[in-house]
Amino acid sequence: MYALLSVSNKEGIVEFAKGLCFMGYEILSTGGTLKILLENSIEAKNISQYTQSPELFDGRVKTLHPKIHGGILHRRNNPNDSAQLKNYDIVSIDIVCVNLYPFKQTTQKTDDFEEIIENIDIGGPSMIRAAAKNFQDVLVITDINDYALVIQTLKNHQNTPEFRRKMMIKAFEHTATYDCLIANYMNKRFSQGMGEKVFITGSKVYQTRYGENPHQKGALYEFDNFYHNTFKIHKGEISFNNLTDMNAAIKIATNFGDAPAVCIIKHANPCGFAIKENLLASYQEALKCDPISAYGGVVAVNGIIDEPLAKQINQTFIEVLIGAGFTPQALSVFESKKRIKIFSCGENTLKFPQDKIDFKHIEGGFVYQQADIIANNEISNAKLMSQTPATKEQFQDLEIAYKIAAFTKSNCVAYVKNATLVAIGMGMTSRVDAAKAAISKAKDMGISLKGSSLASEAFFPFRDSVDMAAEIGVSAIIQPGGSIRDDEVIQSANEHNIALYFTGIRHFLH
Repeated sequence: MYALLSVSNKEGIVEFAKGLCFMGYEILSTGGTLKILLENSIEAKNISQYTQSPELFDGRVKTLHPKIHGGILHRRNNPNDSAQLKNYDIVSIDIVCVNLYPFKQTTQKTDDFEEIIENIDIGGPSMIRAAAKNFQDVLVITDINDYALVIQTLKNHQNTPEFRRKMMIKAFEHTATYDCLIANYMNKRFSQGMGEKVFITGSKVYQTRYGENPHQKGALYEFDNFYHNTFKIHKGEISFNNLTDMNAAIKIATNFGDAPAVCIIKHANPCGFAIKENLLASYQEALKCDPISAYGGVVAVNGIIDEPLAKQINQTFIEVLIGAGFTPQALSVFESKKRIKIFSCGENTLKFPQDKIDFKHIEGGFVYQQADIIANNEISNAKLMSQTPATKEQFQDLEIAYKIAAFTKSNCVAYVKNATLVAIGMGMTSRVDAAKAAISKAKDMGISLKGSSLASEAFFPFRDSVDMAAEIGVSAIIQPGGSIRDDEVIQSANEHNIALYFTGIRHFLH
């Protein structure tokens, strides 16, 4: 019995090889894998010695040989294949363990194209695909985390067709992902990221109980290892909707650096936000915007949740709570609460991947784009269009309002006062309707908008939105500008002594 071991990631390979040898397998190996096996007193045969063909072209060709692929691909129950195997002195290779050159890691550490090209594996994917194709007879291993399972399965004589089929699927997923990484990188480098083909790949992290609704299946997949490495479940079972709501909450809460920001989300829309002197004060103020909608909502805390904050949060039913971390005392506060779900994602502050790409499913395909971001200088470089400038405090409120509006469903307007969201209108078919909805909700909550700062994620098409803002006492407005009636909008701001800034950049979110 022969096993072929040729791995880029050497972690665990010595123990795995020892387990195979103990069960009577003879080892074929190459290059660095062979070297580490021999250094650990494991008998292994050099593939070049077996094939009687030297490695060529600095190792570019070493496993591309009939003795290798014939040993993997021949059909064990086919008499003609067996005759050819014997005629050409080929041995059966029943186990193939391969992981590939670190292409992605290479692109992350260097821009040297020659080095990147040399880290495109050729022989590895060929052996994996051959073994996966012939899974009825060959066991293929591509994941170092499967080594112990494979050894145990072989010891227990459970190397069944079903087990090999499971490993075959993982193998094809492995090579498909590898090819996608290469193609996407080349398009990013040479086609501005918008090639004729684009590939979206992810690794499964969690099976959710269901999708958006109970009749739909759902799961979380990740691009890299962010959720595996950073995201922790402390209490409860995560749902599909929890994940989308948390995404919205964390996206806003992490856009203010290390500031003690708290964001409350309900159905993917913000209903509370504040930055105060500490997290407890931030939460208390964030809750005031819309405590009714906050009931059963998602709270993202940009910091460590301690016992006093936990006790405050515990006074309201919050379905999902996520922070950078929790003190043991804070977690104990929620022990008796059955319905709350608790997660952490960070260290001292929340962490978020901030992907460079964005895409949405449409029937028959998907639309794909660069991810929307607010540049560091976008707000600070906003152009004063009115005669009245904003005070320092007003400008800070404008920044908060603008970032909230940018990450909220269009059409959206956000009102911020003293670093606290006091009203918001979102997802409306007109900007005036969004403003009316926000003002009406604030009135219902007994919140005065006098002295607040207003942000819109797109331009005001008419002056009516500014006139309406003046009626409730808005003191400063920030928006992209770009309407054919900008002059009328600016005139309205001057008539009402409102500070008006244009950023020149729109942030639709549909």
